Amino acid sequence: MNKSQLVGYVAEELRLSRLGAATLIDKVLEGIQKGLREDQSVTIAGFGTFEVKDRKARLGRNPHTGEPIRIGAGRRVGFRMGKSLKDSVTPG
Repeated sequence: MNKSQLVGYVAEELRLSRLGAATLIDKVLEGIQKGLREDQSVTIAGFGTFEVKDRKARLGRNPHTGEPIRIGAGRRVGFRMGKSLKDSVTPG
């Protein structure tokens, strides 16, 4: 499902215009981004937790030449599924 399909789903389920649904989704995503910037994590009960994680600098290899390259330190966002989400996507 892409964003346009998600907007269509939300619009239909909540009986909103597509513009209203798109605005709603954009605001939720902005809220998650703000939470990650300010608090370093966002937890949505039953869904999961988004967390900012620091990555150390490391040595990698250029896949074309095999030459060693230095990969700088950085930050990334990780996601841990909540139990309800995990149960809904995991068979058994």
